[in-house]
Amino acid sequence: MHRMLKFKKRANAVFEGGGVKGIGITGALTVASRYFDWMYVAGTSAGAIVASLVAAGYTADEIKDLVFNIDYRRFEDADILGQIPLIGPFYQLRFKLGLYKGDYIEEWIRETLQAKGVERFGDLVVHRNAKNLKGRYRLRVVASDISTGTMLVLPQDIARYGIDPDYLEVAKAIRMSISIPFFFQPVKLVYKGEDNKYKLSYIVDGGVLSNFPLWLFDHGTGTEGLPAFGFKLIGPDTGRANEIRGPLSMFKALFSTMIEAHDDKFIEEKNFDRTIAIPTKGVRATDFNISREKIEELFQAGVDAAEEFFQNWSFRRYLAKYRIGGGFRS
Repeated sequence: MHRMLKFKKRANAVFEGGGVKGIGITGALTVASRYFDWMYVAGTSAGAIVASLVAAGYTADEIKDLVFNIDYRRFEDADILGQIPLIGPFYQLRFKLGLYKGDYIEEWIRETLQAKGVERFGDLVVHRNAKNLKGRYRLRVVASDISTGTMLVLPQDIARYGIDPDYLEVAKAIRMSISIPFFFQPVKLVYKGEDNKYKLSYIVDGGVLSNFPLWLFDHGTGTEGLPAFGFKLIGPDTGRANEIRGPLSMFKALFSTMIEAHDDKFIEEKNFDRTIAIPTKGVRATDFNISREKIEELFQAGVDAAEEFFQNWSFRRYLAKYRIGGGFRS
């Protein structure tokens, strides 16, 4: 095991999206949190959930307890009509644009954050950077506006829709980021455009455009030049074939493939010194029927990956490579 630091350093963290696979991220977080306190955090989809918990003040051990005790099966919350065999799923896709409402997970996030006194992004202001819009908020969440074809970094980009970023509810931003296309119903935003006419935007999973937004904490992004670590999911380890039995299973396979493979290309060499690669043990983003044993296996995979990473990681080498300053906490 890497020698523990006498004093923790401060750092920023970016968590990749990956649905249920995000359990592995929480395992890695328990190790990384032995060495660092987190200043700014960001994430996409499931990574945004983890980031919001960190930003709200949950410890790594508390997040572990949450991850192990949530009932993932309740994420599949179809409307009453959507539960009708055969007809229901097609009704959901045709009229709701998603198989599941996403209400359960949004409410779970809302209640969990409120337990720490966090409701809106105004509760997550970094006060010494309050006048710098780029560095004002401790949390950044990535979502995709498929109506305008643009990526959103929330809360800052919510201003495009006439909403004050301070008043954007964190749970709503997370709900936007987790909306896997055709799986969860998109979030609808009605706003007045520059032409003074009302417009409608559909907001979906940030992974459509950036599933691993490590670039958010590069130079010039208002995050104090601290080290930035990426928590990235690598997999699936075992090549599981998608069984296509009809239009519904095809939709699931299509978007499961998109989420799984979106950022599974070779990580650029320049990012190796700041990316913890976490095996996903063959679990897919939408495996909401995951067993307790698989949850434990995924979590341990994250622990093992982070321990191996920090055995070889050097803060001095990192500073020399990225030429950043600060980071020590007295």
